[in-house]
Amino acid sequence: MVAMAERAGRFVVQDHGKPSEFRAFVPRPLPPHPPLVLTDEFHEWDRRAYAGLGRLSGITRVLPNLHLFLYMHVRKEAVLSSQIEGTQSSLSDLLLYEHEGAPSVPIDDVEEVSCYVAAAVRAVSLLKTLPLSMRLLKEVHGVLLNGARGGDKTPGEIRTSQNWIGGSRPGNALFVPPPHRELANALSHLEKFLHDEPTRTPTLIKAALAHAQFETIHPFLDGNGRLGRLLITLVLMNEGLIDTPVFYPSLFLKQNRTEYYERLQRVRTHGDWEGWLLFFVRGVALGSEAACTTVEATLALFERDRTKVMSGKGRNLANVLRVYDYAREKAVVAVPATQRALSISQPTVNSAINALSELGILREMTGKLRDRRYVYAEYVNLMSDERPLR
Repeated sequence: MVAMAERAGRFVVQDHGKPSEFRAFVPRPLPPHPPLVLTDEFHEWDRRAYAGLGRLSGITRVLPNLHLFLYMHVRKEAVLSSQIEGTQSSLSDLLLYEHEGAPSVPIDDVEEVSCYVAAAVRAVSLLKTLPLSMRLLKEVHGVLLNGARGGDKTPGEIRTSQNWIGGSRPGNALFVPPPHRELANALSHLEKFLHDEPTRTPTLIKAALAHAQFETIHPFLDGNGRLGRLLITLVLMNEGLIDTPVFYPSLFLKQNRTEYYERLQRVRTHGDWEGWLLFFVRGVALGSEAACTTVEATLALFERDRTKVMSGKGRNLANVLRVYDYAREKAVVAVPATQRALSISQPTVNSAINALSELGILREMTGKLRDRRYVYAEYVNLMSDERPLR
């Protein structure tokens, strides 16, 4: 009989008897044993989470331009997930960087978020042809760490040395993942669990358990947190609960970062899978409801502003509408890029941008006289909204 304290795994002494002695955690295979005992409160939040994701999927299926929404939602999740790790980049910084502007934070921070966007896009693409597997996750990890900070952290490769979380060495760390020699076995079991071996697991429980297990295994030298949170979305998509990555789980996790880490640690130290699961489904419920509200508010904003544009007069109205539609897609626009994208002249683009600025739709964001960038401010503010989920 497994003791509850060792339900998720056991701590194993390494470098026994040496000054470097430490304890590493070796996880047990999923699903948990003894089996989960889920409360009425869990089931209530679980039903609410499924309903929220179902409503979100329903909304996205009837959107007139799904790509437009995915562009910003993927970037929002990238910013939030990276901020959990301490990155300072905002959504505006990322958009400015992508349009060759100068962000207000260190460039490495923004590059890190940009790599997350690329990794998410790559993951969704791979999921169409590959099973959700370590092969897929390793390729996505290679994209995730393809930047200034990740180049020396063996992108796409399972670690061959010990890592740790917190502290200056394993001996004084907050948590030490399994030794590298245990990784092949642990990751094999995790992959089998994702494929419903030895038993079928309900989708939200599967996503929650898989994320916690991935974070515990910590199979890479860097990027485990970001990739582990992306794994949540990939599980939901792979299981057909959502069709696209329009749900951003990191908003709730960022707002409750201390409890997030404490819940994961209590799984390891106390076998408290149930506490983690309750926290997780509450986050999915609140996060999916917030995402629905954001999509609906965005649709209302677009309809209102397009009506503003349509109320204008003059021969240039058609081009003002084209530039407005381009601004909806990119959120930040610059004259040269808009010229290239729409194949219209510089004076025409300038005229259209001025018209949109006069309507209060676009706002110049650099303060420069040259190389100016214009932001669809209300749209970016809407997507950047982080009011507490409750």
